[in-house]
Amino acid sequence: MTVIYMVRHAHSVFNLEEEETRSLSVRGMADAERVKEVLMKEKIDAIYSSSYTRAIQTVQPLADGLRLNIQADERFRERDLAAKDFVLEDPEHAMQRVFAEPDHTFPGGESNNEVKARGTAALKEILMKHKGKNVAVGIHGHAMTIIMGAFDPAYGSLEFWRGTTKPDIYKLNFEGEKLVDVSRLWEASLLEERV
Repeated sequence: MTVIYMVRHAHSVFNLEEEETRSLSVRGMADAERVKEVLMKEKIDAIYSSSYTRAIQTVQPLADGLRLNIQADERFRERDLAAKDFVLEDPEHAMQRVFAEPDHTFPGGESNNEVKARGTAALKEILMKHKGKNVAVGIHGHAMTIIMGAFDPAYGSLEFWRGTTKPDIYKLNFEGEKLVDVSRLWEASLLEERV
């Protein structure tokens, strides 16, 4: 069994002009430490991340704690819904449309199927390279939803994306390239804290 931990990045202050380089907020930094606490119990063998700063910063405390290098892979970056200078008149409708029509693109943006192609290729390489190991992947909400949905459609919807948090952690158990089980660790860790 190969285990992939999808780690959605923690909170950062939205700024489209700094999409690739914006840092975690103070709250996000604190949550990154909590991500570390959750994943230190999981015997992580390798850590990958989107090349975006906020995703790397979310898994950096874990990498430091385990003395592992983070291997940045830009294929795990967040999707570009549209070009930065393209105004989406109704962002909510735009989101609904790209999930309903996976080949649809707005000017300068990526379709869900384009995100799926790059993201699943990256994940399949990890599954092959780290067979039988535990691997954490720092990632973004749309990319995570689309990639997980490629392996099980139950996770590829707009509704699933809306139910995720910043940060979030999903544990995916694979036999070869077949996804056999998914559990949400972030929600469970919050419930443990309250008890």
